Amino acid sequence: MIERRAVTGGPTGRLLRAATAGGAPVTYALIGLCCAIFLISPLSGFNPTYGTADTLLAAQAGYFERWGVIPAELWGGSAHALLTPLTALFVHGSWLHLLGNMLFLYVFGAMAEERMGRAEFAFFYLGCGYLALLAYAAAHASSDQTLVGASGAISAVLGAFLYLFPRARVTSLFPFLLFLPLRFPAWIVLIFWFVLQWMAAQGAGSGPGVAYLAHVVGFATGFLYAWGRYRRGARVKTPATATEGESQP
Repeated sequence: MIERRAVTGGPTGRLLRAATAGGAPVTYALIGLCCAIFLISPLSGFNPTYGTADTLLAAQAGYFERWGVIPAELWGGSAHALLTPLTALFVHGSWLHLLGNMLFLYVFGAMAEERMGRAEFAFFYLGCGYLALLAYAAAHASSDQTLVGASGAISAVLGAFLYLFPRARVTSLFPFLLFLPLRFPAWIVLIFWFVLQWMAAQGAGSGPGVAYLAHVVGFATGFLYAWGRYRRGARVKTPATATEGESQP
């Protein structure tokens, strides 16, 4: 768990106050759009037009095939297939998948957006998310398994956050430490998260499951973008600060 708390002063504090005061409309719009799409899709189970039982399962399978990335079909050159790494960013397979991603986006997206600006953050999110899913599809070019979710784009946000706000402090709960609440600088938590994704990606196949490679590529792309874009500018180095909200890594 990563928890954000109020910041009282300094550059980080100004960014957080602006973000929590409604200064991150792109982040909140992305969250709202992903939630709305999930609710009206056959995946939520709330839309009666998709039927029940086998009819609903067939509708869900067709929904994944239409809007998700299928690596084996991506390189065929069709316009629809080339758009799926973008549309897949707004499709989630379950309530847990959706809520986990949206909590991460809420925790880290607002401050990153306030630092980058609205338009740049929107292009950054979509572009890095597209590249993350494209990289996964390239690595598993023969797979016919559908890939969906915003994890690649959100991983890019985490990577950018690591560069932009390395000293922002987060309260984390780790299962192997008996869920004791411990506060660490963001760079420790995010690097630990990245290492876990990297290790998981080494043993992951192309079948159903979590696309850890997309997480790794997204995180690296986001960090490199922030490094290239902002390395000559002022980075936020205020120590002992934290962001606001909570998420489960």
